[in-house]
Amino acid sequence: MEFRKQSQVTYYVRYHIVFVTKHRRKALHEGMGEFCAGILRRICRNYPDLELYEAKCDDDHIHFLISIPPKWKISHAVNILKSNTSKAMRRKFPFLDQLYDRHVGFWSDGYFVSTVGIDEKQLRRYIQLQGQEDGGQAKLEL
Repeated sequence: MEFRKQSQVTYYVRYHIVFVTKHRRKALHEGMGEFCAGILRRICRNYPDLELYEAKCDDDHIHFLISIPPKWKISHAVNILKSNTSKAMRRKFPFLDQLYDRHVGFWSDGYFVSTVGIDEKQLRRYIQLQGQEDGGQAKLEL
């Protein structure tokens, strides 16, 4: 398990996020998913606080696993990721302008997000063992 560090915080926070195409149109044809995942990686290189671990598309949505630091609002990161991927997809695949009005986004307005972290069972054990092991330090087995 790899912890990330910033000024005054050490964290392990990962999110599973899903973006769905507007009207759930099956617009992500062959090759487009890989391009979209590549755009996510490029965005994360431009924003080093974000770290992308996995990304995979289906015909009408993309799933990805990403680390977003605690100082960021998730909605802020989502806005950056959605707007940049949408612009890049429209530039690379002009036919998308025929599917979607220019003023309507490529992605639906909402998104799915869930946290992915340390196993809850192990965390409960770690908390319960506080002060019981030698040196007063319980060990988190990962």
